[in-house]
Amino acid sequence: MSTQTIELKSYIRDIPDFPKKGIIFKDITPLLADKDAFSRTIKQIAEVGEKYSITKIMAIESRGFIFGSAVAHAMNVGVIPVRKKGKLPHKTFSETYQLEYGQDSLEMHIDALTPGEKVLIVDDVLATGGTAQAVAQLVKKAGGEPMAMAFVIELNFLNGRDKIKECPVVSLIHY
Repeated sequence: MSTQTIELKSYIRDIPDFPKKGIIFKDITPLLADKDAFSRTIKQIAEVGEKYSITKIMAIESRGFIFGSAVAHAMNVGVIPVRKKGKLPHKTFSETYQLEYGQDSLEMHIDALTPGEKVLIVDDVLATGGTAQAVAQLVKKAGGEPMAMAFVIELNFLNGRDKIKECPVVSLIHY
């Protein structure tokens, strides 16, 4: 484990029993509040994008918007919001994915990507992998290439990485 990873991990706060009893929520707000930790996080994710010559960032609702937008700015590339069904005003591509109990859908605008664009998918947490997998499918529907996925935190015990077959996965902090 690198020194930078250890330092970033110290900015993650555990919130017991949130959003329900038995869950320990990994709170990123201390990391966001510290300018050096936030800057280091954005720099490390941008390095992933540079490695793959990324042309667009796909940022997953909602905390992924924070990181994805900052990474896009750092890399001087565009950012595309991926939202829950019904939240985008223009024509969309949609992808449905399985939750533990049921389904959900994500959408992106149909004109957000030009075919062949190289995409970095960014979110705060990789848990079960369903959301990230759905976003990779949206990228493909739009004609883009999912080159890599980058997460601030990965919950290893949920094995989300196992669902993602399209591209490399990079996580800065592991639990």
